[in-house]
Amino acid sequence: MTTEEKREQKRILILCVDRDDDLGTKAKVKTPVLGREENLNAAVALALIDPEEPDANAMFEAIRIYDRLQSEGKEDEAFQIASISGSELGGVSADRKIVAELKELLKSFPANEVILVSDGYSDEAVLPLVESRVPVSSVRRIVMKHSESIEETAALFTKYFKMLVENPRYSRIALGLPGLLFLILGILSIFNMLYYYWIAFIFVVSVFMLVKGFGVDKSAKNFYKWVKEYTPPPLQVQISKFSMIAGVLCIAVSVYLGVVNVTTNISTPEVPAGWLEILPQITGYFLKGSMDLVVVGVCALLLGKALQQYFERDVRLLRNAALIVLTGWFRQILDGTSDILISPEMGYEKLIFSIIVGVLIGIASVLIIFVIHRSAKEFFKENEEKIGEFGES
Repeated sequence: MTTEEKREQKRILILCVDRDDDLGTKAKVKTPVLGREENLNAAVALALIDPEEPDANAMFEAIRIYDRLQSEGKEDEAFQIASISGSELGGVSADRKIVAELKELLKSFPANEVILVSDGYSDEAVLPLVESRVPVSSVRRIVMKHSESIEETAALFTKYFKMLVENPRYSRIALGLPGLLFLILGILSIFNMLYYYWIAFIFVVSVFMLVKGFGVDKSAKNFYKWVKEYTPPPLQVQISKFSMIAGVLCIAVSVYLGVVNVTTNISTPEVPAGWLEILPQITGYFLKGSMDLVVVGVCALLLGKALQQYFERDVRLLRNAALIVLTGWFRQILDGTSDILISPEMGYEKLIFSIIVGVLIGIASVLIIFVIHRSAKEFFKENEEKIGEFGES
């Protein structure tokens, strides 16, 4: 065979898919299983544990197809047989595991097409997953035959009843919910309160449907896992988060206090035009009632960030320190503004004085920042890599 013919050789994968992972749960066989001998041994192990298992029959059929195609001996075709499995939980977990194992198989044997062998039960779920990765040229369904006699029917029902009892995936619904309802019935009958049973029945069933419908059980499980695995952030981050929450709460409460101060000191006008006349007073009383907590809240936000920057030796600490000082003095500017809005005849000397002092404080802060930055260059680590090393230590 020439090199060009080898390139054009068609690679066909005979693939058996066990969606509920009976190979793993029953026979303890790890998938993917690649190769004829490996698949034969896995199928025999599964059939010895559960002779009625459809997946074992599907694997034997896959081996039979592989042997038949190999015996035909076409030179332009290369064949390989493999088995993959999903998860006993079904759903998304099973599909994701099937896709992951199929990708792993295709790396070792890059097939051009797939002959899918299944037990017929999971075709609708498995076929799109395989076809999205590699073309499927044929599907072989293996359906176990049962006698129509009463004994065979009874044995079949016994098999599925045993599945309902022993498989946790089904027993929670088939046994757990009815068991709870019977327990409630027994308790109510002891106290001669059977007339409440239908209320309890509807309540339990509705709660169960809501929990399953909205995935409350999965959310609770994920939350418990998050709490169990939760690792607190570094101390500086905790301080910053706490100060942020405290600052936001102070600002929210300040808005409420401002509204209360307005409603206490101003009566509601009878005509809409009256609102325009008292709008300055409304603004003044609102500022008067809310300015203290607004300043405290903003200072708390800046202080928390400044503490975090101190631990991280971030040079922006100096800027935040200056903003805290200016924010604290800004309370005087708000106070002067509110006095003018409430009573214009009081004059604006206080407001002008507050603004001038604020400007002087701003200039002084800039100068102090400049001096501190020059004298403490070694303390501040502006390199992000060094900051990261400091945080880890």
